[in-house]
Amino acid sequence: MASSSRGIQTALQAVLGIAIIGLAYFLYVSITEPYAAVERKKEVTELTRGRMDQIRVAMIQYQRVNGRYVTTMDSLVMWIRSDSTMMANPDSAFGVGFMLDSLSYSPRTGKVFSLAVNDTSRTHTYLISDPDSGDHIGTLSGDVTELNAASWE
Repeated sequence: MASSSRGIQTALQAVLGIAIIGLAYFLYVSITEPYAAVERKKEVTELTRGRMDQIRVAMIQYQRVNGRYVTTMDSLVMWIRSDSTMMANPDSAFGVGFMLDSLSYSPRTGKVFSLAVNDTSRTHTYLISDPDSGDHIGTLSGDVTELNAASWE
């Protein structure tokens, strides 16, 4: 009788040990998964804002060369592709890892960034918006203090 109760006790200890390991794993996953999701979201936000900064650089350069802002993202990409000074060394103008073909697309979902130009007021302005968040650069109000300002700066 003593040996059967020892067998049950050993089996019970093994089951409890496995339960402890399983619960510890569940606790680990429940802590690390949300953190990983937050880190992924932060990384995508940084990529999106970086790409919007690259668009801002191109818009400013286009305005310096042509005296006005380009009105569509496609026209901006075509201008960069055809401008020899922009394509001679794009890493110096836009940063390392610049990819022209993906410039107009948000890294969040792949939607095209929204671009609007106000050329009816005395001061010409533009607004670049991320379709997947509230991030934007510029303004359409004609306020020159917000001309190249980003919403996150």
